[in-house]
Amino acid sequence: MKNTLRTIVLMSLLTAVLMWAGGTLGGRGGAIIALVLAGVMNLGSYWFSDKVVIRMYRGREVTSGPLYDVVRELATRGRLPMPKVYTLPQPTPNAFATGRSPSHAAVAATDGLVRMLSREELMGVMAHEMSHVKNRDILTGTIVATLAGAISYLATMAQWAALFGGLGRDRDGDSNPFALIAMMIIAPLAAMLIQMAISRSREYQADASGAALCGEPRYLASALKKLELANRQAPMQASQATAHMFIVNPLRGGGLAKLFATHPPMEERIRRLEQMARG
Repeated sequence: MKNTLRTIVLMSLLTAVLMWAGGTLGGRGGAIIALVLAGVMNLGSYWFSDKVVIRMYRGREVTSGPLYDVVRELATRGRLPMPKVYTLPQPTPNAFATGRSPSHAAVAATDGLVRMLSREELMGVMAHEMSHVKNRDILTGTIVATLAGAISYLATMAQWAALFGGLGRDRDGDSNPFALIAMMIIAPLAAMLIQMAISRSREYQADASGAALCGEPRYLASALKKLELANRQAPMQASQATAHMFIVNPLRGGGLAKLFATHPPMEERIRRLEQMARG
């Protein structure tokens, strides 16, 4: 509930940034145009994400074996439609879920993850991914990406306005360079920070929901420790555009990069899971 409330608050804040940016630059019309453009681009990604991402990582569908059996058991427990199950030919352990709805979902795990984890740890990881499906986090991410994308479009429009001086005027009709600077720099930066904060919130929620689904938080906590260490030693070859989908961030970053991280700190995720187990 706490993570859900945080997501709602952050999405409301992102909407407020869009409304402010649109009103500053081009009024309601400018904001609507940017929102429509961003929506059209993200709708395709949302509708075909399962096919595109699976193909990108050369996924192979499986209909038997330990991974399939674990997913089938979790789907039965959670009263969810059985998703398609894929393995990825990657030695680094990782996993993700995709699909526009529970009835059009897919879960995938790398060969390295299936080999490295025990059955209980595998169940913890896949329960996390199934929770993303159950919580409709793909839809949430698409809505957030659309809002953030609209703000980016407005920032681009502000750059052109700065060149020609046709927008960014105050109520008296005078040019307002400070509004344009804010549009070009502050608005897209704020949107990105909020977008990443929402992503981290959904990861916490999937951890909690997954722990409840598999029945033992320690399963996922133990798996996350192994996955974090393995990804530090041999980072996975992953695209920046899809890094947020994986249970463990396949990309490395520190310092200021943590502000833009799509995943929460691993130590905090494990601490919360162990606290759930004790409680």
